[in-house]
Parts: sequence; C-alpha cells; structure tokens
Amino acid sequence: MKHATLIIIWLLFCLLFPATFCQAGASDPLFINLTSDDDHRSLMAISFGQSQLQRGHPLTIYLNDKAVRIASKKESGVFAEQQALLQQIVIKGGTVLVCPMCSRKYGVAASDFLDGVKLTTPDMTGAALFTDNTRTLSW
Repeated sequence: MKHATLIIIWLLFCLLFPATFCQAGASDPLFINLTSDDDHRSLMAISFGQSQLQRGHPLTIYLNDKAVRIASKKESGVFAEQQALLQQIVIKGGTVLVCPMCSRKYGVAASDFLDGVKLTTPDMTGAALFTDNTRTLSW
C-alpha cells in the first residue's frame, strides 16, 4: 500500500509540476539575440519577435556579429524587408540594440542606423537581458 501511494504521489508530481513552469506569463519580455545576416534566418527572427510584441511581450532585438548590417540604411537594398519590420517594431515600442564592437568590425556607423535603433552599452543590454522573467532566443 505504501508503495502504491508513493507511485501515485510521484505521478501527480510529474503531471502537475512541469505545467507550472512551462507557461510563459502573458507579458514576459522576449530578448532575441540575432547574429546572422542570412536573409531567411534574420527575417524569421525579426518576424517572430514582432508577432510576440503584438501579443503583449516587451521585445528587445540585439543585433550582433554580421546581423549589425541589417541596422544600416546603406544596406536597404539587401535588407528592405527586415528593416521595414524593425522600423515597425520600434514604432510599436520594441527595442533594437546594436553591438558596438560588431558595428566597428563590419563598418556600420551609428549615423547610418535606422531611426530608433540604438548603439548599445553593457548597461543597456544587461537591463534588457536580465529583466525578471525574460525569455531569450538566438538566431
């Protein structure tokens, strides 16, 4: 009888415990780390972020490595669709941050950034990344 009771308790624990922690809150922030300037991968990341912003999740997109090119007005011929989405995200209250080291590496000047896109600092990035209940995704 004791063995059966333990099994029942264990089964209930397994069924109920994961359900408690697998659900994101309705307004949990999303931090997307985008490293790629690949057309499909970058569009997928930005589109996903935009859809979550529309669902009420505060959004930060962190462009680093080659993805910093997407923030440059000089690259509008290559990244027109991604840039249009980034502009919509900024207008709707999302944040787009650009890695300064990567920006220098790939020759993307802050003066060439899309409107509302920010050259980040460790404090800015940390504030977005370490906000309570923030979820992260990387592309």
